[in-house]
Amino acid sequence: MRILAIDYGTKKCGLAVTDPLQLIATGLDTVPTGKLWDWLADYLAREAVSDLVVGESLTASGEANPVQGAIVGFERKFAKLYPEIALHRQEEYRTSVRARESMLAMGMKKKQRRDKTQVDRIAAALLLQDYLEERR
Repeated sequence: MRILAIDYGTKKCGLAVTDPLQLIATGLDTVPTGKLWDWLADYLAREAVSDLVVGESLTASGEANPVQGAIVGFERKFAKLYPEIALHRQEEYRTSVRARESMLAMGMKKKQRRDKTQVDRIAAALLLQDYLEERR
């Protein structure tokens, strides 16, 4: 079974997934937040997912960002709709910055690095990789 991760945002959500052995995180998609539930229903009907990792949006001082309230609401609804999938939180501080740094290191052009959908997808993959490394 796979682990799915969401870098939740008010406008868009970055999504990442592991391989079936849960070893490697890969950026999967970027979805408008308003279409996230439809996307999840479709994906979860096709793929076996054991766990969902949701990014916890905190400031550098550890306080909740304004989006954190929406994340909690999302988690509650997800837990009701998909009780068989375990929910986990993973601190996501600086994942977007790290995603841009990774894109630069990969030699991506400036135009590509400005593509927020790419950044969100890579940030979700970093979030999921952090989760995988911490649970080992």
